Amino acid sequence: MASQLNNQLHFVLIPLMSPGHQIPMIDMAKLLAIHGIVVTIVTTPQNAINFTSTIQLSVQSGLKIQLLQLQFPATESGLPAGCENMDKLPSRSLIRNFFIAASMLQQQFERVFHTLKPRPSCIISGKNLPWTVETARKFKIPRIFFDAMGCFSFSCSNKLETSRVHENLSKFETFIVPDLPHRIELSQAKLPESLSPDSKDLSDVRDSLRAAETIPDGIVVNTFEELEKEYVTEYIKVKGNNVWCVGPVSASNKLNLDRAERGKKASIDETHLLKWLDMQEPESVIYACLGSICGLTSLQLVELGLGLEASNQPFIWVIRESEKSEGINKWIVDECFEERNKEKGLIIRGWSPQVLILSHKSIGGFLTHCGWNSTLEGVTAGVPIVACPLFAEQFLNEKLVVEVLRIGVSVGVEAAVAWGLEDEVGLLMKREQVKKAIEMVMDEGEEGEERRKRAKEFSCMAERAIEEGGSSYHNMEMLIQYVSSRVESTELLDY
Repeated sequence: MASQLNNQLHFVLIPLMSPGHQIPMIDMAKLLAIHGIVVTIVTTPQNAINFTSTIQLSVQSGLKIQLLQLQFPATESGLPAGCENMDKLPSRSLIRNFFIAASMLQQQFERVFHTLKPRPSCIISGKNLPWTVETARKFKIPRIFFDAMGCFSFSCSNKLETSRVHENLSKFETFIVPDLPHRIELSQAKLPESLSPDSKDLSDVRDSLRAAETIPDGIVVNTFEELEKEYVTEYIKVKGNNVWCVGPVSASNKLNLDRAERGKKASIDETHLLKWLDMQEPESVIYACLGSICGLTSLQLVELGLGLEASNQPFIWVIRESEKSEGINKWIVDECFEERNKEKGLIIRGWSPQVLILSHKSIGGFLTHCGWNSTLEGVTAGVPIVACPLFAEQFLNEKLVVEVLRIGVSVGVEAAVAWGLEDEVGLLMKREQVKKAIEMVMDEGEEGEERRKRAKEFSCMAERAIEEGGSSYHNMEMLIQYVSSRVESTELLDY
């Protein structure tokens, strides 16, 4: 759909500086550029380092994508020098400072707006950047927010906000989320912080961000209609008709080179990784990764490691590199964990090329925190999921995976841990729970086979959705058409 008009359209993407927001928006930039759109991604120097090579690969293939780098005012906002991404925050107490710094990007962006050629046609921003609302109005272009979560989790949260059935209950007392197509049972302990009465320290920050959510010109959602059809309908009912489901955007990475470069530079040599995977039996390996902002204590990670070992399945275990990882790395050395599992286990310390790994034929299960990006990446790869949610909307995504889609098994975590407060809770999971969940996912009986079959069916749906003629491809065309019509109407008014 690269018409002459589309070649003149220019979409400016401004993601929140966090892996869970930046990575899918860069994927979406590629999908937009395939339609002939000029795309500018707004970022900062430290963040640009992580995905410059990805953009270069896209440009070499003929796509019109460029970076606009703004200086991130870290030290001016009370952050450590070079702290330009939420995964670099040393403590929860600095979250407010981070959003203050992000808001200070507005003036820089507005100063360079007129230098962008062709003139920007719209802004697509992370919903966590409320200043983009004012900027879009100033320059008379539509502001569309990118929702990095799914429609199911939104529907659950929205029903609870309006019904308040969860209030005045004890922490572990269960309740049914009302008026949903499926029976979803939860407890206060599993709710996102925005719904938790115990989470007050950042309420003003959340309120400010949510206020901006109510006034977009449209919403782009990283999901596909076939995955959560009833909940897409519910989302549109609440949000309005200008909602476009364009995912799974990670499926834009077709080549191993694209998959390996996605996000950050991998902490493991790609050739060594693929050689190790090639040596394993088909659908035998458990891939365990709890996300880019996992701050679990060493004690928790020990339980996870011992559960992986006890499952007797080959495994890849990703350990996020941070100050907190010193304890688990010491345990691994002291207990000879890596040495005694050298025949069946591979540890990746740092950034993992997740989409590359999940797409390999030897992967048989994905142990994940159920962040929405990881959930979609598992769905797209057709890999059954071992659900180990930690915080935010992850327990809601677990319900979708395990009970609605029926492509996963729960580890059995009973309570969320607030990001940055991991040291204040006890054990979330035990090695026996991890072992049991992995055994269930890998089970070769009728139930396990049915789960694998369904996972593969959703994988096929995901791939079809972004291809020409698919639901997400069509929605991308509708998004472009909407922006095009807004540009035309603005030009007529100016004339």
